[in-house]
Amino acid sequence: MSYDRAITVFSPDGHLFQVEYAQEAVKQGQCAVGVKGKDSVVIAIEKKSAQKLQDGRTIRKILKLDEHCYLTFAGLHADGRVLINKAQLACQQFRVNYEDAMDVDLIARSVAEVQQKSTQSGGSRPYGVSTIIGGFNSDGTPQMWLTDPSGTCASWRAAAIGRNSQPVIEYMEKEYKDEMDSEAATRFAVKSLLEVVESGTKNIELVVMKRGSVVTVSEEALQSYVAAVEKEKEEEAAKKKRGADE
Repeated sequence: MSYDRAITVFSPDGHLFQVEYAQEAVKQGQCAVGVKGKDSVVIAIEKKSAQKLQDGRTIRKILKLDEHCYLTFAGLHADGRVLINKAQLACQQFRVNYEDAMDVDLIARSVAEVQQKSTQSGGSRPYGVSTIIGGFNSDGTPQMWLTDPSGTCASWRAAAIGRNSQPVIEYMEKEYKDEMDSEAATRFAVKSLLEVVESGTKNIELVVMKRGSVVTVSEEALQSYVAAVEKEKEEEAAKKKRGADE
């Protein structure tokens, strides 16, 4: 039917199928998680394995929009690159016009507006990406926002997007604690991502944002986090086994 192919036509039961197909494209991308602590924002992603002759340094999934704000995405890389370019331009224009940094919630709404416009225009298609945008507002409050192909945006304390994100979200809902410091938030992000990533530190990238500083966690530090998480899981499994035996 025409509503299955045309972005501007609703189906009889109220669906925009092209938007739903774009959301399916998001589910094919590598998993990404974001965690907001009391004084930090942590973004962790599952990196795509580089091919043998490919320069792995050119495959980037966590990118800077401005000095205070970073973005990661799941879905089509080319679509993600276009959205990031538009968001970076919006941040630059805001600085030129107002001589100040654009708040993270305004950046998220700007990205969502671009995504939403593509769902109402004939001759275009929705962006096949969801984004996690994290950073700090001018008053120092940590912010983390999520946008999807429909143009929806909302603030989250912890979120996951991409392939196998549902079990990660379920784990986060069960284990998340308010007011985590940066160390606890980092450990929680790693533990959440390891619910679906089995290859350890080689395929994980982690960025920790605090007000005024951004740190990309080294592979050595990641190894210590992964080792601690695996040890904690082993202790929990042993505890459950002892409980079952009793």
